[in-house]
Amino acid sequence: MLGAKVALARAAGGLARTAGRGGGTSLPGKILMRLDRHAIGRLAGRLPRGSVVISATNGKTTTAAMAASVLERTGARLVHNRAGANMAGGVASTLLAAAKGRDGIDGDLGLFEVDEFWLPRVTAELEPRALLLANLFRDQLDRYGELDSIADRWAAVVKGLGPERALVLNADDPLVADLGRERENVTYFGVDDPAMAMPEMQHASDSKHCRRCGHAYEYDAIYLGHLGHYHCPNCGQRRPEPTVVGEHVVLHGTRSATVSVRTPQGTATLELPLPGLYNVYNALGAAALCLSLGVQLDDVIAGLGTVAAAFGRAETITVGGREVSILLVKNPAGANEVLRTLALEEDELDLYAVLNDNIADGRDVSWVWDADFEVIAPKVRRATCSGTRAAELALRLKYAGVPADRLHLVPELDAGLDAALAEGDGTLYALPTYTALLALKDLLAARGHAPRFWEAAA
Repeated sequence: MLGAKVALARAAGGLARTAGRGGGTSLPGKILMRLDRHAIGRLAGRLPRGSVVISATNGKTTTAAMAASVLERTGARLVHNRAGANMAGGVASTLLAAAKGRDGIDGDLGLFEVDEFWLPRVTAELEPRALLLANLFRDQLDRYGELDSIADRWAAVVKGLGPERALVLNADDPLVADLGRERENVTYFGVDDPAMAMPEMQHASDSKHCRRCGHAYEYDAIYLGHLGHYHCPNCGQRRPEPTVVGEHVVLHGTRSATVSVRTPQGTATLELPLPGLYNVYNALGAAALCLSLGVQLDDVIAGLGTVAAAFGRAETITVGGREVSILLVKNPAGANEVLRTLALEEDELDLYAVLNDNIADGRDVSWVWDADFEVIAPKVRRATCSGTRAAELALRLKYAGVPADRLHLVPELDAGLDAALAEGDGTLYALPTYTALLALKDLLAARGHAPRFWEAAA
């Protein structure tokens, strides 16, 4: 019976692709779930080595790509939602594409990034053998609500995991680390490098209060948003001691980073071909996950050292002889890390910034006023602003200190890209929000500069 439903859903996906609709990455799965509400569980049950799940507000696509690079090095045949379709429909579509015959599947291990809001529903079906929860930042409050509501949902997921399931948590995120307090054998990861600490907490920081007693945390080191070394002076709750630790971090602008990774298997130097402290955190999470699955440290370091940029996450594409570096910005914490990384560049910056307020972005774009554009304002040579809220983004940059004559308002995506490319010959840094990123990828694919979603995922 499932076979007929699989065939029907596949046919729908084929029609979507023929019509050139990006929804082809998730539409087949949505149809399949309409036909069989437990299709994810039925298809995932065919995977001989089970499934692994990754969730976070920021970085889950990149972290999953990192884990994939490591696991494939060990010979794993992954069923992986590489295109980033991370809600139930996208996970179902990925499993659907891998299904073969009556009971077969093309792969032996599932690797799924899952949207933070959809995590309870999807994990209930997948019953993963390992779960990585990397961070919780303020994101799309008009859709998902405050962080505590997501943390409560995640706590229910963790409580439902059997003791034999591996749980990997970010020790530096108070909300996330707290989820492991009633479990044994949790693998924690974090950063320990005083040179990377910020002098004070950023305005956009989120989890500032103890989840147990409500008292404000005190921080001994702050690395990224609210991530760092913390303790509660009231009840004694403090950051758990991680077993996978990033030390001696060196950031090489928008190009790469170097970090010493200390683990129970020993210490090794990682030359990470992706930029920023945020990607160091992603790498540490992927390393902790793979180590918990029994992968050897040498394979972890080798896999992370050869990882390619995930879709739109520090991805560089050549357009008309000019390099375009695409850096997704979708909430204050993520944007601040991108801006912090751009500030390390020696040359002036050409920006193509695209702000949308579509449903998948969140209608409330006031978060741009919490992002610290001031750190790059003195370096901006030219900024082209596009998107449905292009004017508000241009206003934000003006108030950050970018001179008005360096700001150019071109709301249309394609015209904005052309205008940005025409003025200058160095790297163009594209800073799109989520739906803008999808539209930009479609535009670049239509012009022959990038593969389409399903081609990239193949």
